[in-house]
Parts: sequence; structure tokens; C-alpha cells
Amino acid sequence: MTEPADRLRLRLRFKRGGALVLGPGRMDLLEQIDAHGSISAAARAMGMSYRRAWLLVDETNGHFARPLVESVAGGQRGGGARLTAEGRTVLDLYRTMQRKAEAAMTVETEALQALLKTS
Repeated sequence: MTEPADRLRLRLRFKRGGALVLGPGRMDLLEQIDAHGSISAAARAMGMSYRRAWLLVDETNGHFARPLVESVAGGQRGGGARLTAEGRTVLDLYRTMQRKAEAAMTVETEALQALLKTS
């Protein structure tokens, strides 16, 4: 279910120093890699270039002690990519935090929404 375009949404971003470590786009990319089994298919599903997706994966992997996404060698389909156990854990933690943050701020978000101009 998609939300109306005029509804406020909370979007979590985690930075370390000035660098973005995790955010909604990166988490969406991890979900798409998990669903499609490749960075290129995930990029296509998101309307992004393969190069952009690969750079995001590489940058995100670089922030963690162990990679979140790993390459899968050859085979009939030519290989691909998959989430590691750490990648799945990070994705699950992020989505849980997102849900908790939204629930904790429902009243305030609705109050802000009521103060916005109607479109």
C-alpha cells in the first residue's frame, strides 16, 4: 500500500561523521538485491543505473566490519549478489527502528500534517 503524496513521512538516516551510513534508499536497494539476487536487477527495479547501485553497495559495505552484500559466482545464470547474514541483520534492524520511530511520533506527525497547506 502506498501513501498519498501529500502525507508526511519519517525517513531515518544514520550518519557517522559527515558520511551517510544508512538511509531509506540504501535499505530499499538491499531489499531489491535480496528479492532479485543481483545488483543490476535491483538497480533496474529501482530505476537507477547499475554503476550508481554498485557504488552505493560498495560504499555501504565499506562502513561495516563485514560486507552486507556479497558476490555470487557464476552458474547458469551468470552469478549475482546476495545479502550476507550481516546484511539481513542490518536491514531487519533498520526496518524495526523505522516502524518504532513512526509509531512513537504518530501524534506529532499528525499535528504537523494538520498545519500544512492542503494541495
